[in-house]
Amino acid sequence: MIDLVLTLVFSIVMLLFMAFPAMKIVDWIETRVDIPPKWHNILLFGMIIFLSLLVGIFLRFA
Repeated sequence: MIDLVLTLVFSIVMLLFMAFPAMKIVDWIETRVDIPPKWHNILLFGMIIFLSLLVGIFLRFA
């Protein structure tokens, strides 16, 4: 339980810092794949959360 809480705390802190890399990744994906404009924000927020969780897991278990 403590591992989950610490991972989420680390991830919440990283949400703001992962916005720029997520924007660049989504822009790169859009150059490769035709994505409707409706899905742009959903993909962006999903990428921000995914990257934040990855960094949180890395910080907790590394």
